[in-house]
Amino acid sequence: MNQPSTRNPYLLPFALVCSLFFLWGIANSLNGSLIRHFQFALDLKRWQAGIVDSAFYFGYFVMAIPAGIFMRKFGYKRGILAGLVLYAAGALLFYPAADMRVYAFFLFALFTIASGLAFLETAANLYVTVLGDKKDAEWRINFAQSFNGISIILGPVIGSLFIFAKKEYTPDVLATMTAEQIEAARIEEALSVQGPYLVVAGVVLLMALLFAFTRMPEVGREEEKAEGSVPIFSLFSRYRHLTLGVLAQFANVGAQATLWGYFVDFKIDFAPTQHLGFVNSLYRVADTMTPEQIAGFHASFAFVLFMLGRFLGTWLMSRFEARRVMMFYSLAAVVLVVLAFVLGGLAGIVCLMLTYFCQSIMFPTIFALSTKGLPPAESKLASSLVIMAIVGGAVMPPLAGLLSTLGGMRWALLIPFVCFVYVLWYVNNVHQLKSYPK
Repeated sequence: MNQPSTRNPYLLPFALVCSLFFLWGIANSLNGSLIRHFQFALDLKRWQAGIVDSAFYFGYFVMAIPAGIFMRKFGYKRGILAGLVLYAAGALLFYPAADMRVYAFFLFALFTIASGLAFLETAANLYVTVLGDKKDAEWRINFAQSFNGISIILGPVIGSLFIFAKKEYTPDVLATMTAEQIEAARIEEALSVQGPYLVVAGVVLLMALLFAFTRMPEVGREEEKAEGSVPIFSLFSRYRHLTLGVLAQFANVGAQATLWGYFVDFKIDFAPTQHLGFVNSLYRVADTMTPEQIAGFHASFAFVLFMLGRFLGTWLMSRFEARRVMMFYSLAAVVLVVLAFVLGGLAGIVCLMLTYFCQSIMFPTIFALSTKGLPPAESKLASSLVIMAIVGGAVMPPLAGLLSTLGGMRWALLIPFVCFVYVLWYVNNVHQLKSYPK
């Protein structure tokens, strides 16, 4: 028997693509640290710092459709390489941005990173769904996204250890400092982002080299050529489950960006001096650490819950219908946000941390449900539309920041509440949509 012919030709490509989910998880989870960090380093108000997420997710909006068109013309591999190069370039731009301390420059760097991630996510999320049996597509994408769940734990830890100040600059502390001392402190804080982002750029470039020398199968390439050109926006009128799925992804990412980006602010607003004992022990929290650093460790543990939720969700989907598993997760997210609003305090923070668990399977499952059953010529373009919906992360955090001015961060929770309610509705009704393949 010729053993090489029995090997799964998709195994190595699938493993490599799973590593991409790890890479973009780091970039996403660092944004929450930047939002808090820039408030002091660049002397920004909370809503202004929230534009970090806006610039980041706007990159997805602008580049998702070009990424889909690029992939359809040049294939998955070149789309992935283009994304990795843009990702590395954006991370490298953090070095001169920190030297210049120009907020717009930082936002441009984040936009460039997100542009690269738009290519990576458009390619990778769809690629893992076609590398194998169609009936296991939801399971494969949730499994691959589990690596994203592992990496996002690192973002808050990196922020706490290498980005956040070792000293808390409260209004009382600033009142004792001269203008020159305050300016020197802001410069020092701005420069602290250079090291972490240089390391990220180096890792991404190494991955680009690895992909460049690896053969990646172009699944469905011949079918695409046979089907010819497809007007991208005609997909909205032809596939109702895709249209409403794009809106569901917009809502999901908007809720996620709000909770992740403002978690440190939620922690300091709800429970500035109260901390979970097991988090303090797990991360070896010292008395000398600032509230921002300790809040960052709580955020990191919330991402541990996110990872556990994704692994559990992936396991459940191997035994139950993916849509039904998603319904339970979405309903729990709605309930937890309501409890966080009502309870506040440390109990409210615990509810928000548990919400991370519920969010874990939302992105990949919505993606798989939205693009399910589409022919190869349309699937890459549909993928870009769902990725474009990530712009919800650009729209919702600033709105949440403005709502927080009504009476604290509690009011910002109205944004994720509305978003999760819509996601629950979509998942509950997607199987009834006429265009949804049975």
